[in-house]
Amino acid sequence: MIRIVHVISDLDAGGAETMLSKLVGSMDRHRFSSAVISLTDRGLLGKGIEALGVPVYTLGMKRGRPDVLAIPRLIRLLRQLQPAIVQSWLYHADLLSTLAVSICGSTRIIWNLRCSNMELAQYSRLTRCVQRVLAWLSALPVAVVVNSEAGRSQHEGLGYHPRRWAYIPNGFDTERFAPNSDRRAARRIEWKVPNDTVLIGFIARVDPMKDHATFLEAAQSVVRARPLARFVLVGKDTETLAPLASEKGLKDAILLLGYQSDVASLLPAMDIVCLSSAFGEGFPNVLGEAMACAIPCVSTDVGDARNILGDTGIVVPARDPKVLAEAIIDLIDR
Repeated sequence: MIRIVHVISDLDAGGAETMLSKLVGSMDRHRFSSAVISLTDRGLLGKGIEALGVPVYTLGMKRGRPDVLAIPRLIRLLRQLQPAIVQSWLYHADLLSTLAVSICGSTRIIWNLRCSNMELAQYSRLTRCVQRVLAWLSALPVAVVVNSEAGRSQHEGLGYHPRRWAYIPNGFDTERFAPNSDRRAARRIEWKVPNDTVLIGFIARVDPMKDHATFLEAAQSVVRARPLARFVLVGKDTETLAPLASEKGLKDAILLLGYQSDVASLLPAMDIVCLSSAFGEGFPNVLGEAMACAIPCVSTDVGDARNILGDTGIVVPARDPKVLAEAIIDLIDR
């Protein structure tokens, strides 16, 4: 049996973390033994991963704060678990895992890149430094996995020069993510949304990358043009957007649901799904999930979104609420 240890920066419900949870839950247990190490804590997904029978370990790092003691803690865990392969997810985990594996010895390491053109000025100086160091070290892992062609191209431009690139796009369970009239009816009753109302969904944690401000400005224009349109926002911290939504006159037209663990049960209630990200996306999970549910999408032109959607949706420039609103209205009127 091959033991694989996945090291990730945190276990909050971002795209990388969600894909990690899917991966360890679906691997062949007769061939592979998995464990997960979070540099921080169990986050929103840790309990769910443990419920799959996959152990989760935490290093207790504080977000955005370097901790030199994390490396010896990680080394001790790797020596205890004795994996054949360490797969690291996201920049900080890539760096710490590489340092730990170089000390432990024979373990192979694979990096996992999930983003493209990150505007790191939006994030900490530490993250910018880590990315530069990783470019220098990128020949050390046996492979660097990317989930998007845009991610590979962007990181090659930053100086990444791995021994091997491995392109593995995100996968989706089309039995779990599928049109479902019963779920649609139940959710709309729960949300008090009439069945003939056009409901536009936006599924993303609050983060500079996701550009909720542009989405809400576009939503304001959509409601002016199509007063019966309604919006539902799902994702960590979306409930904190209530004051901004009220400023935009959207208080009675928007549902802010916060983090939801079962997106598959929510999507069938939506008529359109929107992605308004300004930068950084690789392969946005929400586009694949919405498409599996036969929901047309409007997406900004980020990462591989254009190739993912093809002719099934509309792709618009980032940071342009007017054009985003026009695309949503176009889909409403079809």
